[in-house]
Amino acid sequence: MQEVIIGYQGEMSLKGLNRNQFESATIKILRYRVKDAGRFRIWCAQSTFYIEPEDAEADLDLAFARVSKVFGLAAVSRSAVCEKDFGAICQTAESYLGAALARAKTFKVEARRADKTFPMDSPALMRELGAYLLERNPRLKVDVHDPDCKVIVEIRDRGAYVHGPKVPGEGGLPVGTSGRALNMLSGGIDSPVAAYRMAKRGLALDHIHFASPPYTSERARRKVIALAQHTSVYTGSCNLFVVPYTRPQECIRDNAPPMLFTVLMRRSMMRIAGQIARRQGCEALITGESLAQVASQTVQAIRCTDAAQDLPVLRPLIGMDKTEIIETARRIGTFETSILPYEDCCTIFTPPHPKLRPTLEEVLEAEAAMPDLPGLEAEAAAEAERVRIRIDDEPEV
Repeated sequence: MQEVIIGYQGEMSLKGLNRNQFESATIKILRYRVKDAGRFRIWCAQSTFYIEPEDAEADLDLAFARVSKVFGLAAVSRSAVCEKDFGAICQTAESYLGAALARAKTFKVEARRADKTFPMDSPALMRELGAYLLERNPRLKVDVHDPDCKVIVEIRDRGAYVHGPKVPGEGGLPVGTSGRALNMLSGGIDSPVAAYRMAKRGLALDHIHFASPPYTSERARRKVIALAQHTSVYTGSCNLFVVPYTRPQECIRDNAPPMLFTVLMRRSMMRIAGQIARRQGCEALITGESLAQVASQTVQAIRCTDAAQDLPVLRPLIGMDKTEIIETARRIGTFETSILPYEDCCTIFTPPHPKLRPTLEEVLEAEAAMPDLPGLEAEAAAEAERVRIRIDDEPEV
């Protein structure tokens, strides 16, 4: 019995004349994601992607697990393929879904006839196939509202496809179709979720992390590398820039008013990120900020932070609460790594009473008293680029 993986378009199908560009990008990503699961032939027709094994050595289980994490697919399914003949469809449904039917008490048949040359329309196919399966499984009952087992038949150009319920996909748009951005990866819960959500909108990503040894440890650095690896399951391969931030951070600590330390540090990080982003061809910065979650995320503080450089700053979590963010982190597999209790440079030197509503005027005045800071930032950016870490997408199952 021949088996294939089917991926169904979501938002991509609403695109106009440039839809083929999105489909081509998705095919390229699918080929990469299944490359070490064996040999597969991948093509797109009628708003649907087909991942067909070319030999018996192909690992369909592994391929399905990886395809299900590809942005751009609203749903996926494993399907048996047969001739567009009613008898063949009945036999395939019985053999391919027989185990599921044996466990069920109720079932339902759904049919879609994309190939209108097939002699039976969808209602007739559902009715006749349902009757066939009931005859061979007399203990079963039909339940069209909440069945234990669903039998789905799709009559398409190249054959009839028989499968069970579709598995929800990640949706969104294929990575890379919306440009490239630099994600500020702190090591906490929020920033990997921000990366996931922006990759879902089609952005290819690199990451930047700020480390301040000896105040932050090698364990904290390894934690961030692990987070970048976890997110690559969804976002694809990327670069991780680890900025040696000790000297700029100490400069701010020693020369600025303590109550402005947090916003001044955030502005400094934005300037360094902006330098690296431009040189890497990134068109925006991404942060995991959520409005009013901490002192640096008030409207006034965000305004001061954004004014430090002129690239767009995308904040996909800005309207989410912590519970929502944690739910997403658990689902994408980053939560347990994020909560490892290692040092974060954003938490060291934090004043007991940071200013919640700083003004840009007082922030600029404080920076004017630190003439050495721009040079320290440029050195840190150059060093991060020199020792960048390549995170290759090795999808997990």
